[in-house]
Amino acid sequence: MALVGKKIPDISATAVIKGERIEKNFSLSDLQGGYVLLFFYPLDFTFVCPTELHAFQESLPEFEKRKCQVVGCSIDSAFCHLAWLKTPCKNAGIEGVTYPLLADTTKEIARSFGVLKEDEGIAYRGLFLIDKTGIVRHELINDLPLGRSVDEALRILDALIFYEEHGEVCPANWHKGQKGMKPNPEGLKAYFG
Repeated sequence: MALVGKKIPDISATAVIKGERIEKNFSLSDLQGGYVLLFFYPLDFTFVCPTELHAFQESLPEFEKRKCQVVGCSIDSAFCHLAWLKTPCKNAGIEGVTYPLLADTTKEIARSFGVLKEDEGIAYRGLFLIDKTGIVRHELINDLPLGRSVDEALRILDALIFYEEHGEVCPANWHKGQKGMKPNPEGLKAYFG
């Protein structure tokens, strides 16, 4: 069930904000007006997950420069998130992560985004880039053992921003600073010319 091109599901959940504060009615729709990168991970206190959460934290200034809010989500409770956030990295924790972590204890968020692994009751590694109007513009879903590339998430965000600013499309392997092309036969010829 692809969500690309569709409005995000209307969700509200408990979230841990800045690694310490619990907010009961955190809503993605409240973030409209800026970009949102929502990513799902299977469980707190696991193995690939802390590497991803720290990688997103390390690149948080790059997302913020692009006016993009990073939000993580798993089926764990806010209290479980808090315990993991208080655990140092050297002990496999995520201390220092500051972006919001949603608590999807009912599994409705993962289900509405099509990433719930029903037989285990956890989420696949889903990643969704949401534009300023709440439309999903990119989605990626990895199986449980496959960590994501934060650099690729930034590249896709840059491509979306480039498209919105210039009206040009981004060819394969495009990176910020490279040329785009007009979305027509002449643009393609000019690109290859």
